[in-house]
Amino acid sequence: MDPQQLDAKAAAALVAEAVVAPSMHNAQPWRFRLLADEGVLELRPDLGRAMPRSDPGNRALYIGCGAALFNLRVAAAYAGLAPEVRLLPDPGDPLLLAAVRPVPAPGRAVPDEDDLARLHPAIRRRHTSRHPFDEKDVPEDARTALRAAAAREGAELLFPGPWHVETVLDLVHDAESRDAVHPEGLEDLRHWTRLGPEAETATDGVPEYAFGPRMRDGRAPLRDFAGRRPVTDRGATAFERNPHLALLSTPGDAPADWLRAGQALERVLLEATLAGLATSLTSHALESPDLRLLVRDPVVGRGNVQMVLRLGYGPFGPATPRRPVREVLDIVRTA
Repeated sequence: MDPQQLDAKAAAALVAEAVVAPSMHNAQPWRFRLLADEGVLELRPDLGRAMPRSDPGNRALYIGCGAALFNLRVAAAYAGLAPEVRLLPDPGDPLLLAAVRPVPAPGRAVPDEDDLARLHPAIRRRHTSRHPFDEKDVPEDARTALRAAAAREGAELLFPGPWHVETVLDLVHDAESRDAVHPEGLEDLRHWTRLGPEAETATDGVPEYAFGPRMRDGRAPLRDFAGRRPVTDRGATAFERNPHLALLSTPGDAPADWLRAGQALERVLLEATLAGLATSLTSHALESPDLRLLVRDPVVGRGNVQMVLRLGYGPFGPATPRRPVREVLDIVRTA
């Protein structure tokens, strides 16, 4: 297949799957560009969607872009293509996060592409759930599969023991307390939440129908997107007392590591979805450098925690809005 056969229609189909990825506050901070003459898709950050207060170094932004990149790889593999990916391929162009050349793979066994294609049904089934989960344990075979998923992307997934879970929950509570003392830190959250009629027409942000109920009791590490603002018919309920958490870490803590973390995160989330697990994410305690250092396991003492995951058996969350492909994909032709 000629690379030019990756035409605008095919590229749009791949990007439509990529943008279903999770991102902080559903800001969708990515842009794609098809170099039509080369058959290459470029990924760049949309810095207009950065969060200067919550994510001043753009770590979470890069993680979101990495998650979108992984979805793109899955979509390409499902379409029978072998996506050749280069991260940060041009030192002279630091905002070029990745270059992807989907090449045909007919008639040859490509184990990793086969494994990626297997994940495709989970792309549109995966939604963040801000609902209570059962107290039921996550089976060890499921944990093993999720650890392996992270490792395939160069990351580590740790299921902390009881005392470590207590530490993480305390750090999340500390982050919430800081927000109460310094409410200006909530500016990004307020900017990216959608209330009332806006929730029905939004193409980004977290709409009120995805907030989930208020936590009347329990200790699930969930950010309350409503804050003190009223949400019609929201209600309150009890959440799990012993949430099942996992910590995603990378050896380094530079932009390439954040992109790998995003890919690992999405691979883990898609595997969890196929296993029937509901998931939610929190970076609340990771947004303050001093708290972030304390989230890591002091016994193991290695790695940089990039995300805290909550997993369990319960309702999947609703689909949240997405920007149309035409807003995130540019087509460039030089010939």
